[in-house]
Amino acid sequence: MLKYIFREVSRGFSPGLRRFSDVKVTENVAESPAFPHLIEQASLYLHWPYCLRRCTYCNFNKYIPKEDNEDIMAKCLQRETETLLQLSQVSCITSVFFGGGTPSLAHPSTIAKILETVSNQVYLSDEAEVTLEVNPTPVGMSKLKDFHFAGVNRFSIGVQSLQDEHLKSLGRDHSSLEALQTLEEARRLCPGGVSVDIMFGRPEQTIESWSNELSEMLRVCDDHVSLYQLTLERGTQLFKQVHCGQVTMPTEEMTAEMYRCARNSLQQHGFQQYEVSNFAKNNSQSRHNLSYWKGKQYIGVGPGAHGRFVPLGEGGAAREARTQTLEPDVWIREVQQRGHGTRRRIQLGHLELLEEVLVMGMRMTKGINHKHWELFNPELGLHEIFGASPVVQELLQSGQLILDDRGLRCSWDGLALLDSILPILLLELDKQSFPKAAS
Repeated sequence: MLKYIFREVSRGFSPGLRRFSDVKVTENVAESPAFPHLIEQASLYLHWPYCLRRCTYCNFNKYIPKEDNEDIMAKCLQRETETLLQLSQVSCITSVFFGGGTPSLAHPSTIAKILETVSNQVYLSDEAEVTLEVNPTPVGMSKLKDFHFAGVNRFSIGVQSLQDEHLKSLGRDHSSLEALQTLEEARRLCPGGVSVDIMFGRPEQTIESWSNELSEMLRVCDDHVSLYQLTLERGTQLFKQVHCGQVTMPTEEMTAEMYRCARNSLQQHGFQQYEVSNFAKNNSQSRHNLSYWKGKQYIGVGPGAHGRFVPLGEGGAAREARTQTLEPDVWIREVQQRGHGTRRRIQLGHLELLEEVLVMGMRMTKGINHKHWELFNPELGLHEIFGASPVVQELLQSGQLILDDRGLRCSWDGLALLDSILPILLLELDKQSFPKAAS
């Protein structure tokens, strides 16, 4: 079934999801003067690391706060945002995403201050997409109006399940009724700007119960649905429960059928699948996540956040993969001392760039068109790299893959097999004589 790549993009994808995670994905700067928008613009991700409790399936970078240090966290997020924006020298932030953790635990004034910091540094359009992840508890719902007033115009609601017994077993701290109430309030504030996260492949879940749950969700959801498969992550409580025989997970055949069922149901209700796990109608795609999948620059702020951008402010000429310090208290000290908590920097080569363009682009139902590929690699086109490969030809003849005048993409059936298709494409790409990153 589905494996999702790019663990580093905090919340393009949800915790506990299956990912295509064995491939090293990096980028490079083919940002030539011919394409200045690649370095003039970026999206911005801000990580709020705190949760009130840890879900049984979650291995994300999150912490239970020992004390109320929101004022310090807010100031450090502002300062690191300012530092990294200056370092990147971008002139425009195209979208902002507050992920976590549970960013809806933050005070709305914190969100407002951070957005003000962004606006003071670069151009942030009134039309820019500003997303906040929301835990659908009464506390989260009570803040929605103030978050919206602070500048948030898109909510991502972590519903996960509409079955109370499943929410309890997953360690969630909301009920199905609270989720529905939060969703209703979010839709009132941001009609067309509310995304629902829902999870399948949960413990003890059946295909029939999943089908019924989908029907209920489709009656109340807005114009965007993110559909995620739960997978076991080492070190989580759920992993231990399964291996001790306390909990039973659905088989791979069952989860494959659940995915097929969901895709068909969503399509019948007017949703178009535009990415492996994302569905939208009325043009409500997540512009922030699309920037990841199209290989654009992004700046990561906060403990454990990741970024990909050119550090023009210090004379950089190539994109770097940047990782911020993981543990919040240490990150806070580093930001206070030097303005940022960047722990790791890697300058990336042309092959790594193309690997990401390939892997991220193939997540989308539209795949990679020839013009987009040429933007990053004018020397060799998609036909030259993949068209002559016998193993790729097999995928084309089987109908799983399509390579035509539009570009390279998976078919409807092939998209469900993306984790088995990507290694084949990456191997063909690796056979080319592209410069690699310096070790």
